[in-house]
Amino acid sequence: MDTIIQDIVAAIRSGQMPDTVWLAKRIRKHNREVRAMERHIGKLELLTYYRAVRDEAGEAWRSWGISPEEDRQILRVLKLKPRRTASGVATITVVTMPHPCSSACVYCPNDIRMPKSYLADEPACQRAERCFFDPYLQTRARLDLLESNGHVTDKIELIVLGGTWSDYPQDYQLWFISELFRALNDDGSAAEQRMLERRAFYEECGISDDPAELAEQARALQDSVTAGSCSYNQAIAQLYAGEAWQKARSIQTASIGELEEQHRINEDARHRVVGLCVETRPDLVDDASATFMRRLGCTKVQIGIQSLDQRILDLCGRRVTVERIAGAFSCLRLHGFKILVHMMANLPGATPESDMREYRMLVEDPRFLPDEIKLYPCVLVESAALGRLYERGAWRPYTEDELVDVLAADVCATPAYVRISRMIRDISSGDIVAGNKKTNLRQIVDAREAETGARIDEIRSREVATGEVDASQLHMERLPYATAVSDERFLQWVGDDGSIAGFLRLSLPHGTGIAMIREVHVYGRVAEIGGVEEGGAQHVGLGRQLVEEACAQASAAGYGSIRVISSVGTRGYYRKLGFRDDGLYQIRTLRAEEGGR
Repeated sequence: MDTIIQDIVAAIRSGQMPDTVWLAKRIRKHNREVRAMERHIGKLELLTYYRAVRDEAGEAWRSWGISPEEDRQILRVLKLKPRRTASGVATITVVTMPHPCSSACVYCPNDIRMPKSYLADEPACQRAERCFFDPYLQTRARLDLLESNGHVTDKIELIVLGGTWSDYPQDYQLWFISELFRALNDDGSAAEQRMLERRAFYEECGISDDPAELAEQARALQDSVTAGSCSYNQAIAQLYAGEAWQKARSIQTASIGELEEQHRINEDARHRVVGLCVETRPDLVDDASATFMRRLGCTKVQIGIQSLDQRILDLCGRRVTVERIAGAFSCLRLHGFKILVHMMANLPGATPESDMREYRMLVEDPRFLPDEIKLYPCVLVESAALGRLYERGAWRPYTEDELVDVLAADVCATPAYVRISRMIRDISSGDIVAGNKKTNLRQIVDAREAETGARIDEIRSREVATGEVDASQLHMERLPYATAVSDERFLQWVGDDGSIAGFLRLSLPHGTGIAMIREVHVYGRVAEIGGVEEGGAQHVGLGRQLVEEACAQASAAGYGSIRVISSVGTRGYYRKLGFRDDGLYQIRTLRAEEGGR
């Protein structure tokens, strides 16, 4: 391993920047030359070895004579799965514990080991179960893995999954979010000690973290749910009503004051929260729930829409009207949230033509217009009530050609200010009874688009991601559009090829004098707070210029001040840009001269 590290250093010093392909070839060459399999190495072993030598700072490290800049370049080469931080932040996904759901959608999995709609085989769910669904343990496990793989973790986006967030008691919500922040605020020995204590507590409660044992405990009830003789909520009430979980829940409460203290600490912590997302249903979104989510520190809300056809919503047991969905959009937008929606193709009662029509409604009707979309095909898993429709021929999965036609048309219809973040769920093929099982569905759709030469404007297809960025070659574009409650301006830094290096979402609500910045995002490799990643887009002033342009446009439109829905970890950044704390937001008074820029 020492030889490979020295080869990397030599290549860097000669002006060559080794990439992942170069490194893979060098590792394969080493492994071919070593006959003993136990001496074969991989990228993870190489990264672990390098970090150990560096941290020890002994004779080996001194002999290499590696400068701080060379150290950054070496870590970039050794980093595992670079796309995990290519969007500009490191993402940590956590899952809440199973809880009764106030809806009963026919397509939802009913895995009673998990919150409604999730399956125990999904990666984040596996991690949650091994961590007793404890937010602190889940966060630390994911954080440690990211760091061991060489990722920068100064800026963290927290994504909270678990059915319907607003169904959980508020004291549980406060505790869960407090523990997420606490896990990021703790460091070193303090974090290790708390993890040991927390695990010991759950074990003393009598709760297992062994998947096989947990599956056996739930087997009889799960069979009853799958057969339809017992509901998901009834099973959850039985499975988690015992003494073990009752004792565990005794610590799962917190006050708003405790949460705010963790917020305050995180403003200057090593791992700062730059985004916090929860998921809920549109029928549970109102001013009170939106205000509470904001108090928790949320900046983005996922809402499961699935369809905009009332007939299909009713067939699926959604218990919501299209008008109520529209109201949820308006409410979330006026509170400043970034809106991520779940949309499903191939639901009961749908056709490829109706799916394409509904999607156009989603991205063209001023009552909706999301910022981000998870576009899933409906699939049948064993525990879902959809199985009974499938058995009597009332639902069939689309053929691959039908499905790809729908998704390709949807991608083409997506405006430049919208990001399609996913096209499949992390459901293993073994859990899928009928429907799409291809994990590379997006690649298949992209290939179809390439064949037709269709123009694609949606954000994910244009992100600079891990590529190099020359800020001098970027220009700012302004895309205006109107919603039912606001005029929106999407400001984006783009290259001549249309690639996007950063953007800002400016909202000008009707009938108020206060504008709102709903999101600022700069793409490229994550740079440490206060540092600059060579070739990256972060920390070269792109975000600041977007904010200044938003202020100028808001002033020119007649707005006297502008708010930003800042994350806890970005409050200091906005203070430096002239914003002051103002309740749940930060605000800046606009000068008249800003509008003339």
